[in-house]
Amino acid sequence: MFDELNSRPADSLLALIKAFQADDRPGKIDLGVGVYRDAMGRTPVMRAVKAAEQFLLETQDSKKYLGPEGDLQFVRLLQPIIFGKSPTFTQRLVGIQTPGGSGALRLGAELIQAANPSAKVLLGTPSWPNHAPIFSSARLPVKEYAFVDLASQQVTFESVIDALSSAREGDVVLLHGCCHNPTGIDFTMEQWLEITELLVKHRLVPFIDLAYQGLGDGLEQDAAPARMVLDAVDEALIAYSCDKNFGLYRERVGALYVMARNGDDLRKAESNMAALARVNWSMPPDHGAAIVRTILESAEMTAMWRAELDEMCQRVNGNRAAIAAACPDLAFIARQRGLFSNLSMSKDTAVALRASHGIYMADSGRMNLAGMQPADAGAIVAALRAEGCLKSSTVA
Repeated sequence: MFDELNSRPADSLLALIKAFQADDRPGKIDLGVGVYRDAMGRTPVMRAVKAAEQFLLETQDSKKYLGPEGDLQFVRLLQPIIFGKSPTFTQRLVGIQTPGGSGALRLGAELIQAANPSAKVLLGTPSWPNHAPIFSSARLPVKEYAFVDLASQQVTFESVIDALSSAREGDVVLLHGCCHNPTGIDFTMEQWLEITELLVKHRLVPFIDLAYQGLGDGLEQDAAPARMVLDAVDEALIAYSCDKNFGLYRERVGALYVMARNGDDLRKAESNMAALARVNWSMPPDHGAAIVRTILESAEMTAMWRAELDEMCQRVNGNRAAIAAACPDLAFIARQRGLFSNLSMSKDTAVALRASHGIYMADSGRMNLAGMQPADAGAIVAALRAEGCLKSSTVA
């Protein structure tokens, strides 16, 4: 049966992890895989998560199935954090637990395919490398357009407007809610307003990927663009991940929300989401969602989580400020948000940075700034200058 299969290339980021681990140089710096690291270089279990796990250890009395919808109390408790408390559109929302943000994207893609198989998915590039494969695997055509010019580190907003203006009614627009992966470049609120007007005018369906809420400018600020869009459109999908802002990477904690025009459409969407989940993963894993639910059910644990998340956000932005201050050519990094920035460089340059300087980043030039320490800024700048990535010969 397997004779006709072709081998697939290994995942480049997984290979990067192994290469970093095998490097015995003491000054190596890991800017590769997108996880948060603290001042000790660790990806810690948050204190609020530990408290919730202890509570579950002492009180959880069963490991029975939850059903394909997952932990619906977890889904409900996330809603005010994501969408706020305004009833304007929250009464038109339904949600389901998913295995991480990736599961939410895949489930949303299959729901779109079931509802409107002729819909195209508009995807600004560069984007998270798994976006296009997820939609393509769900048999949805993907139409890419330029989102950012890496050489200038600017949004190519004219191409964004052109792409949305030429889309057909019912087409889907994938939008990063905040902390764009891989560039760290988000739309301004004025640009979000223009995008929202085009979504309404051309009756396009936004699919908002919100994977880093709280790691840009704070929970409320990071949710503001998505809330503005949802307040204006009739229909939308929102893929949410708790992996980063709760530090639950390996627990795979996410949710898919759908906003519909009326109660009848909402019930149809909900039944289809449950049916599609059933044939994909049957029942979602419980532990991570139970942790989040437990935290959000407790005022004390919620306050602890919010304080920890603020610390994480400040640390990431502090790393950005440190590397931006180290070289005028990198000043733009301080203006960007989230874990990532994406430099304009070739794969050969990324390989040279690893081989000659022990600076590990993706071949695309994406840097995980949460992986560095402020004290690493000088070494990173020196390596980039040695490989011809910087124009300036001076240090800020």
